[in-house]
Amino acid sequence: MTQEKKDITLVGAGLVGSLLSIYLAKKGYRVNVYERRNDMRKSTGYAGRSINLALSDRGWKALTEIGIADDIKEIAIPMYGRFLHAIDGSTAYQPYGKEGQAIYSVSRAGINCTLMDLAEKHEQVKLHFEMRCSGVDLKNNIARFIDHAGKEHTVHADLIFGSDGAFSAARLTQQTNIDRFDYHQFYIDCGYKELTIPAGADGAFLMEKNALHIWPRGKYMMIALPNKDGSFTCTLFFPFEGEKSFAALQTREQVKAFFEAEFSDAVPLMPTLLDDFFNNPTSSLVTIKCFPWTVDDKLALIGDAAHAIVPFFGQGMNCGFEDCSVLNSLMDKYDTDWKKILSEYQYLRKPDGDAIADLAIGNFIEMRDLVADPMFLLRKKIEARFNEKYPEKWIPAYSMVTFSPHIRYSEALSKGKFQDKIMDEVMQLPHITNKWDSLEVEQMMLSKIS
Repeated sequence: MTQEKKDITLVGAGLVGSLLSIYLAKKGYRVNVYERRNDMRKSTGYAGRSINLALSDRGWKALTEIGIADDIKEIAIPMYGRFLHAIDGSTAYQPYGKEGQAIYSVSRAGINCTLMDLAEKHEQVKLHFEMRCSGVDLKNNIARFIDHAGKEHTVHADLIFGSDGAFSAARLTQQTNIDRFDYHQFYIDCGYKELTIPAGADGAFLMEKNALHIWPRGKYMMIALPNKDGSFTCTLFFPFEGEKSFAALQTREQVKAFFEAEFSDAVPLMPTLLDDFFNNPTSSLVTIKCFPWTVDDKLALIGDAAHAIVPFFGQGMNCGFEDCSVLNSLMDKYDTDWKKILSEYQYLRKPDGDAIADLAIGNFIEMRDLVADPMFLLRKKIEARFNEKYPEKWIPAYSMVTFSPHIRYSEALSKGKFQDKIMDEVMQLPHITNKWDSLEVEQMMLSKIS
């Protein structure tokens, strides 16, 4: 009979660590969560803020099955489509999916604080702050932490989860101590900087509230997501080097001239633009792939520690939440046999982590380069029409990822590539702009997928 593990240590109290602690507490485990930062619920100001997040169906599925979806809905705003801002000031709207389908804007700090509050409602969960992980002793099931005063703490646990983000200290233990540990990281040539569109009078939204706003400009873009207080969190994704880049914008005059030329409709809505630009950090965007994620029944990586991705499909948080949901189903399947749970967990999730990483890079190109292209919009229109007629035969890649939690990321990637080849042929048909909704096009697509 498998001996039940009662004490679990989580390294990291971010989004995934906080959610995982709730899952584990509901299964009867005692959980200690150690976070290197201070308690953000007691912090004020810029610290802890980051890109607003898009919560979609995979994330909602995890929150629903653990019984906390209603708590999160209170801090989320539905976004039913993309609102495009062209350089000439014209706008266009693209719905994300079918009528009523939405992704939800949530503040990273806001949802993290809520999840920590919900975790602490369970007496089995204890959160410890300002405790930096300095290493994991796999032989003796020990995690070591250094507190704010420099004192080391040795913590024994039956099982340790590394939920401590892209630059995970728990993962570093595997990199340095596990033979044949595969690790790959790469950065895109763009960084990001957070900016703000404040609320209008009496908390009014100064742009369409229920949309994700995009200013696509080819090699760079700006996006804006709504907040509950009427403001928008804007993010400029911009090259580090080059003629138009962070390196090229060194003075307030240069920044002002650049934004007035490229984002003229946004500038009047951004009274703190120059202060935000020079006061807020410029951050990099990394993709991390690694394997294995687990060591016997002693250590497991989860969330960004296992599969950090760029934010352009809005799936980083959703993928991490789905990790928790998959683990939950495996705990149901194998009870307390953590060797089987963790072995199957990494076997199931590794292909999906790699797939969503590749999909996210692809969506970056789509968002900055293609969403304003008339032929790209026609392509999406044809797909949407075909999906409407034959929903069992064709689901657009975006919908597979965002609105179809029963479809694995790896399956969405492979099906998406197959459908892309068909659409490449469709778009080469003579006079496609005039006959896009014709029986000829429909029959051609049917013949390709039958």
